[in-house]
Amino acid sequence: MTYDDLGTPLGLPRPPRRVVSLVPSLTEALAATGTLVGATDWCTHPADLDVTRVRGTKNPDRAAIAALAPDLVIANKEENRELDVVRLRAAGIAVWVTVVETVPQAVASLERLFTQALRTGEPEWLGEARELWTGEVPPVTATVAVPVWRDPWMVVGGSTFTGDLLRRAGLANVFDGDGRGRYPKVAVEEIRADAVLLPDEPYVFSAADGPEMFPGRTVKLVSGRSLTWYGPSLVAAHGMLRGLAREI
Repeated sequence: MTYDDLGTPLGLPRPPRRVVSLVPSLTEALAATGTLVGATDWCTHPADLDVTRVRGTKNPDRAAIAALAPDLVIANKEENRELDVVRLRAAGIAVWVTVVETVPQAVASLERLFTQALRTGEPEWLGEARELWTGEVPPVTATVAVPVWRDPWMVVGGSTFTGDLLRRAGLANVFDGDGRGRYPKVAVEEIRADAVLLPDEPYVFSAADGPEMFPGRTVKLVSGRSLTWYGPSLVAAHGMLRGLAREI
């Protein structure tokens, strides 16, 4: 018997060989195992992913998932609805739920997923990510704010994977610990820091959409994948974010 991140027991009599991912940030890593048969419409990496699409993270097509006869469905506590997990399990489908709010938690969760659930062994990139991200935390060199939506404006708040990732790169999220939750709505005038980081997901900020709202301030367009995904992109994200901390 093995247990997912919520402590739910899963009886997996054999290594899963038909896997469906409902977590875009995990799909890239799962695709590399050769077991992936389904993924959401939001799963954009790898770019050549050729699997059955099962709609979105919040409205997965449960009938389409069942038709794929998966050995295991991968979900996430934050990204997916508990209702869908419950109904998939009621249909006799095993669901592994991950819980990720810090970088060490992400690394530990991934290790368990690969070694205990999938039984494929730990991928090389995960060991590299562990070495890069879970050592001594560097001193803060700059403050940042990370909008994730506009009209209304929303930012990365407290107790998030992104906030912990930034902290481990030497950057302090100004909305971490202000008591307004994980992704609070704010007035654009409140978004003040040494630098404003505008990612390309979930809202697609660009040179023509976003920077104009922060005149006279340092604005950096960054990869949302590097800020929010906890798969193979963790390795490249380390150099990018540490470089950004030195630059700001």
